[in-house]
Amino acid sequence: MRINRFASDAPSADDFPVDESLLTKDFYDAVNGKWAAQATIPGDHASTGGFMDLADNIEHTLMHDFSDLLAGKLTPANPEMAEFKKLYGMTSDFAQREATGTAPLKPWLAKIEALKDFDDLSAHLAEWHRLGLPVPIGVGVEPDMKDTSQYALYVDAPDLFLPDKTYYSKDNPAAKQLMPIFTQTATKLLEMLGYDSAKAAEIVEQAKAFDAQIAPHVKSSEEAADYVKIYNPRKLADVDAKVNALDLTAAITDLLHDTPETVILPQPKFFDAVNDILTPANFDAVKSWMLVNTAFDATGLLTEEYRQVGGTYSRALSGKKEARSQEKAAYYLAMGSFSQVVGDYYGRKYFGEAAKQDVHDMVVKMAGVYQNRLKTNDWLSQSTREKAVVKLQKLTIKVGYPDKVDPLYAKFKVDTSKSLFDNLQGFSEIVLADHFAHWGKPVDRDKWEMSANTVNAYYSPTNNEIVFPAAILQKPFYSLEQSSSANYGGIGAVIAHEISHAFDNNGAQFDEFGNLNNWWTDADLSHFQDLAKSMINEFDGIDFAGQKVNGKLTVSENIADAGGLSCALEAAKSEDDVDLRAFFINWGNVWRMKATTEYMQLLLSIDVHAPAKLRANVQLKNLADFYSTFNVQPGDDMYLAPADRVKIW
Repeated sequence: MRINRFASDAPSADDFPVDESLLTKDFYDAVNGKWAAQATIPGDHASTGGFMDLADNIEHTLMHDFSDLLAGKLTPANPEMAEFKKLYGMTSDFAQREATGTAPLKPWLAKIEALKDFDDLSAHLAEWHRLGLPVPIGVGVEPDMKDTSQYALYVDAPDLFLPDKTYYSKDNPAAKQLMPIFTQTATKLLEMLGYDSAKAAEIVEQAKAFDAQIAPHVKSSEEAADYVKIYNPRKLADVDAKVNALDLTAAITDLLHDTPETVILPQPKFFDAVNDILTPANFDAVKSWMLVNTAFDATGLLTEEYRQVGGTYSRALSGKKEARSQEKAAYYLAMGSFSQVVGDYYGRKYFGEAAKQDVHDMVVKMAGVYQNRLKTNDWLSQSTREKAVVKLQKLTIKVGYPDKVDPLYAKFKVDTSKSLFDNLQGFSEIVLADHFAHWGKPVDRDKWEMSANTVNAYYSPTNNEIVFPAAILQKPFYSLEQSSSANYGGIGAVIAHEISHAFDNNGAQFDEFGNLNNWWTDADLSHFQDLAKSMINEFDGIDFAGQKVNGKLTVSENIADAGGLSCALEAAKSEDDVDLRAFFINWGNVWRMKATTEYMQLLLSIDVHAPAKLRANVQLKNLADFYSTFNVQPGDDMYLAPADRVKIW
């Protein structure tokens, strides 16, 4: 099996010995403390270590390869890669981008400026959805959660300027720091686009006023983490009747060439309030909100100064000290448009078919371990247990990279006679046209949501599938140089984590076909919900980065971590060369992370994952083998009384 191993200047956890004195006090610090003490967060990063180190290594390798591609030393493997080469050449032509300036964006601003009233906007609503321009009501075609073989139309509220609605409370200190930076960034961008300072300031204030009116009526990250509650079917006629300012039915019919009887409202409270927000008196504020969003959307597509200024607010959010270099930004801009094409190149060159099969076999093995655990589960009834096993047996496994590049990319043709902005706008329109064309067709279950060069993995409840891109399948997660126990503590736990998502508080509400369907007995479901509450309580309120962990926000990932770790532990113990110390230490290794305070606080507000350090430490306290392996005793900081240990899967 070919495993990715790239040279890196970043220190590896292998370079630093475990601090034996801390194993029973703070396991994460015992494993990662010496690394963290000297690790440096690059200026253009919010974090370093673990996942980020792997991403950096892949970035370095692909940028080197694609430098050869631009120089003619590497031949494009297919027509799509040839188009990627042309686009990468354009994103890297900084002199031409400076010469073009901000001019390509101005016609789009003029479209917004020319709007007279809501009737005018309503007449253009379908067109603006096709163009990807910001509008106050979003629509999207996604699988129907009750029948995932078919698509449904989701009608939703717009995004906020601040990261979460909780930032809009009067006592939120982060908002007091962030909103002035947002204001300064937006104002400067508009000035760079030709508005005088007074007009730019007026537009931004109006945009903020409209944004503030949206905030009380949308979901917080905690509320949105209850995934099932986005499924709120409503008659389109009833929704349209709530929106006096816009003719939704006409716009949707124009977009889909059909008129659905029913639509899904992920955030119904917004539509209860929409007539108080989209008022004639508010129209200028809506226009200003559209102008500000359009200005931000173009941040990376124009001049270097525009990119630097436009990223100021996002850097403040994450605590990054500086923007990416021009060269990195050019790579990510081109790669973002051809992500699956780049992923196909990466997967085939650095992973390959043999590795793909080998890891697939690992996933099948882990699924088998999980199935045995379900069959011997001591709290599920036979009826629910049998249905859980059926769901597991129907699980689709995707490893490495797709068998073929998505045909959509064949439509991307780079026209070097046009500006970079216009080429990317054309690609966006192709993607949107394809998106809306899904309506009325069967759901395509072959699509991947991540490219193969992404250091991550995921479970899709509506597809009942687990996906492991090639990029995560390397050290410290997996390596032939590691023991089987270390590999189980890394990639084994990741594999079982994704399987566990099929049975977390969200995934457990979907059946083997990916349909929202209760397959539990009432008693089993009630017990499971009690166990989920125990997991919420185990994490809720833990102090971290000057704030507290939200147990409800993170419960689904914590359930998956617990199930993944305990399942991987069982698999490791089944091997002849079992070494539980190596298993647990590599579990600690994969979560090593050093991050800015701003980034950690941002994640605490919006991320469904608990902080990396707590993912490493808290889950261990629930496992009896951890105590015996490291002789953890009552009174030790890593000790948790047996009655308080949470075990679900």
